[in-house]
Amino acid sequence: MNLLSERVNSLSPSATLAMSQKSAELKAQGIDVINLSVGEPDFDTPDHIKAAAERAIEENYSRYSPVSGYPALRNAIVEKLRRENGLDYAASQIVCSNGAKQSVCNVVLSLVNTGDEVIVPAPYWVSYPEMVKMAGGTPVVVQAGIEQDFKITPRQLQAAITSRTKAFILCSPSNPTGSVYTRQELAELAAVLAQYPYVTVISDEIYEHISYVGRHESIAQFPALKERVAVVNGVSKAYAMTGWRIGFIAAPEWLAKACTKLQGQYTSGPCSVSQKAAEAAYTGTQEPVEAMRRAFERRRDLIVRLAKEIPGLDVNVPQGAFYLFPKCSSFFGKAVGGRVIRTSTDLAMYLLEEAHVACVGGESFGAPDYFRMSYATSDENIVEAMSRIKEALARLS
Repeated sequence: MNLLSERVNSLSPSATLAMSQKSAELKAQGIDVINLSVGEPDFDTPDHIKAAAERAIEENYSRYSPVSGYPALRNAIVEKLRRENGLDYAASQIVCSNGAKQSVCNVVLSLVNTGDEVIVPAPYWVSYPEMVKMAGGTPVVVQAGIEQDFKITPRQLQAAITSRTKAFILCSPSNPTGSVYTRQELAELAAVLAQYPYVTVISDEIYEHISYVGRHESIAQFPALKERVAVVNGVSKAYAMTGWRIGFIAAPEWLAKACTKLQGQYTSGPCSVSQKAAEAAYTGTQEPVEAMRRAFERRRDLIVRLAKEIPGLDVNVPQGAFYLFPKCSSFFGKAVGGRVIRTSTDLAMYLLEEAHVACVGGESFGAPDYFRMSYATSDENIVEAMSRIKEALARLS
């Protein structure tokens, strides 16, 4: 007898978390595994942010905060959006949550009814379609391969919109591909969306500060869309604060109120001490952010160069985030020792078990011909991991 809800039964487990768990299990057995599966900076949270958290504890920030977050944090976010993005919001339009993942889910659950469609460009972050399904909606996947740098075109977007479309999820810089939409590309997508006032845009900008092409561009900058864009961001990636769990949305008042209402019924406000740390992240020095960005750019150059030296991999040059998403379908049907590689998940498991490098197959990202590697690790790990991968792939025939 299945006592679980249809809602839970319809969901797929997170492939990235599953691979990270398998990597940890092998490590616990004493195997030297290099983990390129996890989307997490390997840097420590900057000292001035940790000091702010210590002060918050001493000052007894140990009680419930407002559901949408402390006013001081929301005002710091308002100033950040004005200063860095040229976007004008009021504190009442900011809702802080337990990470950007909850922020995205809050928006989806606030918008989507049973039978509604949500356009999700692929490759996508593994949780987007699952969140849509959890809300009773239907993910409408739009494919963009390596030949178009993993970015959908205005024509593709236009073709995907129907009378049932409720939302469009955009992630730039992208997880899992690292692709970044230019201002012109965003303007062209915005021109399409301007024709459909019933479609809300969920713009996931959590990798904003890990960009190698200059100033970040947000689709919220276009006036025609301002009242129906929810910008999602947070401190996890830029400030190496994944475990602090602070994300936010900046959205029109009607949507911000809905998300606050929803959040008030199932988590309330996020961790009080983490909020004070996030406030320090936004108001303090930004030099650690730039130092980490420079390190990620150096690692990007390193892993791209090494991946291009591996026969059979098709590689582009990601312009943001800390992922490489090579095409690996040339290895499908190849084998070694009776082990046949039929899918990218097969390939990822082969690399984990034989090369002791953890990657993630592309199926869960909506791109079965690819696999994801995170280069949020040391230069030494990258060099050793790519050497192991090259050797393991060379054994397939």
